Amino acid sequence: MRLVLIISLILTSIVLSSSHATVYRWVDENGKVHYSDEPRENAETVELNQNTQNSISVRVPAEVDSNTKPAEAVTYRVRIVNPTQEETIRSNQGNFTVVASAAPELPNGYLLALYIDDILYGQPQSSAIFNVTEVNRGEHNLVVKILTQNGKVLASSSVRKIFLHQASILNKPRPTPRTE
Repeated sequence: MRLVLIISLILTSIVLSSSHATVYRWVDENGKVHYSDEPRENAETVELNQNTQNSISVRVPAEVDSNTKPAEAVTYRVRIVNPTQEETIRSNQGNFTVVASAAPELPNGYLLALYIDDILYGQPQSSAIFNVTEVNRGEHNLVVKILTQNGKVLASSSVRKIFLHQASILNKPRPTPRTE
């Protein structure tokens, strides 16, 4: 923090020196170094050289040819191909596959992310096939999103509702005794 303060004070003093202001330096009772444009007790004058001044040159952009069209923004679309809307999936382990389709083809660096019930499932990936494992039975909403590497959402599929059924050992049919 001290370094930032000192650098900013030095830069300020450089700007002030261009208007021929005098810069004073002193050390306080705690050993901190201070700079100011006002003289103080025990302050010494800081000599600034001409070569300490910075100059910045700005390039003027070339004129844009009126015949060239600006690059058109690409609109991406993504949809879930499989499973179908309100499909019932029977899997005791809670495993199923989600297949998505994106158009136009995604350039390198763009990722697809699967959300199950508004929670990100796994890590975003470049593949459009998601192998889902160990999901509890019940109704679930699936959404696939196209993301940039910094996480910006470019497109999102519509919500796909599915039903996951798992056989339960508790619902196992029990033999009934015969009475004769």
